[in-house]
Amino acid sequence: MRFTGTDNVVRRFDEHGYLLDDGTASAFYLAAALNRPLLLEGEPGVGKTTAAKALAAVLNTSLIRLQCYEGLTAAEALYDWNYQRQLLAIKLAESRGAAIEESDLYSEAYLVDRPILACVRHRGQAPPVLLIDEIDRADDEFEALLLEFLGESAVTVPELGTFVAQQPPVTVLTSNRSRDLHDALRRRCLYHWIDYPQPARAAAIVRRSVPGATEPLIEHATQFVGRARELDLDKPPGVAETIDWVAALVILGVGDLVDPTALAGLSTLAKTPDDSAALRDAFNEYRGQLATG
Repeated sequence: MRFTGTDNVVRRFDEHGYLLDDGTASAFYLAAALNRPLLLEGEPGVGKTTAAKALAAVLNTSLIRLQCYEGLTAAEALYDWNYQRQLLAIKLAESRGAAIEESDLYSEAYLVDRPILACVRHRGQAPPVLLIDEIDRADDEFEALLLEFLGESAVTVPELGTFVAQQPPVTVLTSNRSRDLHDALRRRCLYHWIDYPQPARAAAIVRRSVPGATEPLIEHATQFVGRARELDLDKPPGVAETIDWVAALVILGVGDLVDPTALAGLSTLAKTPDDSAALRDAFNEYRGQLATG
């Protein structure tokens, strides 16, 4: 057992600077106890990737990260062959007049571990945490390459056979839901949706992340971001953007949003021109409400 219960998960994450809600803590607890991969979905910026990184720190083990993107292949994610060494071996054999068999070239000596096979062949005291980040950015076909690993903690190399992990790695997949994932992948994972934090928890996260911020600034900034997410924005601001905004305001010497200088920091929240205009109008309205009490 890596954790003794949900409360233990919350406490240990808190010791490493990450404030977990009870739902996410329960998801991590069950994933660790059942040795099951965990699929975390949620809007961008809610802390999915950071949670997986914190998990590795909490478990005092290594983090192996696979960043997904369109066109990702097995040679980049599972395993590959060292073609230069294979070519060199062929030339050396030819120079010596020796015969070389195909089986000689496709041996473990020439096998290159990519992130997933590296997790399977990991031999440390504790299994690593494998972060398969933004799986929704990869192609549909890539998901099929993961099914054996997700279901059996194994990778089959046709030339060598099947490698099975001595200890199943702690696997966390994240998705921003830019596309639907296949049912076959979902069935192999536990699932948890991470929502935007409630105002009190958002304030606690910002307080922890930006210790130089005043209480009025933290309260009003998190309240405004919560309202901003109700606007028709292209990219609603997440927790990461909220932290960046408050940190920028502290650098600008802003102690509360009633300060006119606060308007200069909105560039940390907006990601498109349309969002910038919408946030500016909403901010001016909100600042006016603060000024009038």
